[in-house]
Amino acid sequence: MNRHVTEEYSPRSVSNLENWDVGPLKLKVYSIRAKEQFLTDQMVEDAYNFAKSDVPSRVAVAGDDNGLGFAIIHPGDVGISILIHWWIQGSVLCQHIRRTLWGADAPMDTDARPVVACVWELGLINAEQVIWRDTMMSHAPDPMAYLDTRATIKEV
Repeated sequence: MNRHVTEEYSPRSVSNLENWDVGPLKLKVYSIRAKEQFLTDQMVEDAYNFAKSDVPSRVAVAGDDNGLGFAIIHPGDVGISILIHWWIQGSVLCQHIRRTLWGADAPMDTDARPVVACVWELGLINAEQVIWRDTMMSHAPDPMAYLDTRATIKEV
């Protein structure tokens, strides 16, 4: 029997955090917060450690990276998601994600459950792809402009 779960859309706040250097990547970092959740220093540290330990080898395997990307730390209603994105081949977005339910001992298996993103994360991902197009997909790509240009949305 299929169980269909729906929820009511409620905007979530978006915050800009510092940039990270993670192996070969320079990442812009954002947070998205569900209404009753808070972003802690420990969540940010865990996200950074996840990016630093898990992402560089994936970047190397994908190859052709542009050395740039963004991260999203999302304390949501049912758990926390950490999404690391990086650009390859000039126009392709790669992702590595870790989703952990609140109270769980281990992250969810993203191979068995290949989540891309939730509706709130997709709003921020879309804003970032527009920034990528505007700063990097022209006759004069500008990596510093990409890193300096942040999504201006306050809620998704």
